[in-house]
Amino acid sequence: MTLSVALMGTDLIGQARTGTGKTLAFGIPVVQRAVAQHDPDYDDLAAPGKPQALVVAPTRELALQVSKDLKLAGSVRGIRVLTVYGGVPYEGQLEALESGVDVVVGTPGRLIDLMNRRALDISHVKSLVLDEADEMLDLGFLPDVERLLKQTPETRQTMLFSATMPAAIVALARTHMRHPMNIRAESGEDNQMVPATAQFIYQAHDLDKPEMLGRLLQAEGADLMIVFTRTKRQAQRISDDLEMRGFVSAPLHGDMAQAAREKAMTKFREGKLQVLVATDVAARGIDVTGVTHVVNYTCPEDEKTYVHRIGRTGRAGATGIAITFVDWADLHRWKMINKALGLPFDELVETYSSSENFLHDQGIPKGIKGRVIPEGQVVIAREPRTDGRGGSGGRGGSGGRDGGRGRDGGSRDGGRDRGRGGRSEGARNEGAAPEAPASSGPAGEGGDGGRPPRKRNRSRRRTRGGTPAASTDS
Repeated sequence: MTLSVALMGTDLIGQARTGTGKTLAFGIPVVQRAVAQHDPDYDDLAAPGKPQALVVAPTRELALQVSKDLKLAGSVRGIRVLTVYGGVPYEGQLEALESGVDVVVGTPGRLIDLMNRRALDISHVKSLVLDEADEMLDLGFLPDVERLLKQTPETRQTMLFSATMPAAIVALARTHMRHPMNIRAESGEDNQMVPATAQFIYQAHDLDKPEMLGRLLQAEGADLMIVFTRTKRQAQRISDDLEMRGFVSAPLHGDMAQAAREKAMTKFREGKLQVLVATDVAARGIDVTGVTHVVNYTCPEDEKTYVHRIGRTGRAGATGIAITFVDWADLHRWKMINKALGLPFDELVETYSSSENFLHDQGIPKGIKGRVIPEGQVVIAREPRTDGRGGSGGRGGSGGRDGGRGRDGGSRDGGRDRGRGGRSEGARNEGAAPEAPASSGPAGEGGDGGRPPRKRNRSRRRTRGGTPAASTDS
């Protein structure tokens, strides 16, 4: 519905539920209206080589996803697309801008940084796209977006796409858009969720969630799974726990380096990872085909977060399963989400990993446990983290984290040294605990084992004066 309007250069506001393909709705008009380097009228441009279109995305993952689609759409015409985002060196982006680009896709922070370096000139942009504008509002990027808008020509075409339309985004559209056409891809009664996604809500205990997750990964039809958490630390902990259970998983959160985040996403897209444990910030940028399950390990903060999370499955006409674990403390929050979206899950059933309703709903065979390796066996899928503390002293011979187990199953140096120290100290204490009776024979017979005081005196004399033991006994 948007193609005919966007190709004419009209400002528009596109609103549709997540996972319905909004990228190509603005991507095709952007590519079509751009002038390629080999086109006859390329030299007639006011500033050849300067960006003709700008796409602003809230997250790095979403910027990469949009850039990939635009490169594919513009490959035939030779449209040069550049992706800019933080967490990576400036050199490559600066060189690409200097050599000339046609379309720039980036996050607000890095775009402004490049503008401050006078490397990015958006004063000749003909098309400006704000993708997932409501997410940029939630992340606090609205002032940066307004600053970018002021640097673009007033005659530009502005296209704003979002799954929801808060009041602040509507005000932004009224200020910076000229008679925009509002196009909605669903009715007003639609709850903006993909109908092909089956939803299950369970009232679960926090200590039982890892076991439920492990069994769910072995359910019928389970392939790629995304687990969403509230905090970065929780995402790391859940990913580590899944690895201990024998599942191939990786975290995705803001504390990771950009190279590590891209590596995790690449492996997940290629099917080398079964589970991706992510925070809400990364939710919008995950567009992977074949995701069969989305698990809300913790109850989402609000209905918008819930919609965005479960929208990672059931995409492009495929079916999917969305599962939400609700703690006792989050029952009130879930009831608000349930009421806002008009869902039929007002009364939740208390569910555990062995509950019949959970096993039946998810198609989990009876007798399945939440791990695929025996308990106590450690499988390390990536380099172990080091915190500089080594093993835990006094626990000689302990495996796993206490002993600092290495990749070959043996203990690392720190754990080995401390472990030996613990055993030696224990052996000394064990041998010295019973006080031996004094020898009944003459002095010097049977050794000095029965004379503890003399041992201590000899030791002190050796330490202080260095006098040989033989001279003291003579």
